[in-house]
Amino acid sequence: MTDLELWPADGARRWQLITDAVMGGVSRGRVVADLVADRPAIRMRGAVSTDNNGGFIQIALDLAAPDAVLDGSGFTGLALDVAGNGERYGVHLRTPDVGRPQQSWRQGFVATPQWQTVLLPFAQFVPHRIDCALDPARLRRIGLVAIGREFDADLSVARLALYGSGKA
Repeated sequence: MTDLELWPADGARRWQLITDAVMGGVSRGRVVADLVADRPAIRMRGAVSTDNNGGFIQIALDLAAPDAVLDGSGFTGLALDVAGNGERYGVHLRTPDVGRPQQSWRQGFVATPQWQTVLLPFAQFVPHRIDCALDPARLRRIGLVAIGREFDADLSVARLALYGSGKA
């Protein structure tokens, strides 16, 4: 099995912080490059608040250039090397089929304090406010999200890859 490294192999790809402030919420966060347990990582930290109908902070990464897609159809899913504070986080995937900010395909995981590789099969992503199935051949963006309840977020990611290609 050969993985396809998506990040950090391509230094041109940058994580972007998005909070519920885009819709009037008051959650706050930051994203920084950090050294976490001796591993270079991107770290999202902040406080999720449900005040003002809010409730999320997110780091997002474009998987393809504007008006392009990443073809993940030859792979089983996503692999993330993550560490955190023991809280549950979400992975939100977007494709060109997504027309509204709240639409995505979602799957969750718990980020333990120790580094771990989390495998997220495409078949287990659940549609959220969208009526079509996830098409891994049309991936555009991934978001790592602290969402839905008040808590302090601390999530680090050191690697993002497609896994399960079946190629030698």
